[in-house]
Amino acid sequence: MRSSRLTYTLRALAFLLRYPDAKVRALAPQALQALADEGAVPRERLQRLQALVADWQRRDGYAVEAEYVDTFDRGRSTSLHLFEHVHGDSRDRGPAMIDLLQTYEAAGLQLRSQELPDHLPVLLEFASTQPPAVARSLVAEVAHIVNAIIGALQRRRSAYAEVLAALLEACGQRVEPAEPAEEPALDASWEEPEAFGNCPSTAVRGHEQPVQFVRRRDPAAAGVA
Repeated sequence: MRSSRLTYTLRALAFLLRYPDAKVRALAPQALQALADEGAVPRERLQRLQALVADWQRRDGYAVEAEYVDTFDRGRSTSLHLFEHVHGDSRDRGPAMIDLLQTYEAAGLQLRSQELPDHLPVLLEFASTQPPAVARSLVAEVAHIVNAIIGALQRRRSAYAEVLAALLEACGQRVEPAEPAEEPALDASWEEPEAFGNCPSTAVRGHEQPVQFVRRRDPAAAGVA
């Protein structure tokens, strides 16, 4: 039976999704140790994460960094900015960012100036400050987005898919990689929710009021089993 604790697991996975500069690469083994100690990630998945970090250590650092940029910063399907998948480039992304930032600030989380609040590692840092049930609910709300990113990463044969799969498994979600949509049509496939609902006032008090990320159903497919 895996651990019910998630604090260090979420922080370690967030760390492994950061830009892999020299400091991140040097400290990555400590992140792996934190994952092993807390025991929320299945052993087989942890071994794959160990292989990812070992690959970082073997390769030229500049190549590792360039691969990260090519993976996550060139194309919406693999973006770690969650509102890219929810709002695309629409004007609704700004207010959603503000709501999310206020959620973090209410919990005492202060972002560095270069960080955007919808970046998945940032959300995981926030989730790690919440009770385990609330953290799992937050991850559950974005699980469909994470599965879509996993599908896009697997299509590119990127080992980073293992980090996102570990996140879902640690939080009790199924890993069900989605076939990525063609990027020009991605905006039309998502409908903006009321950004984060009442999460700022309730999550901090420990009540489960998760983020509402909603994917729009295709009216043409309604009623199809």
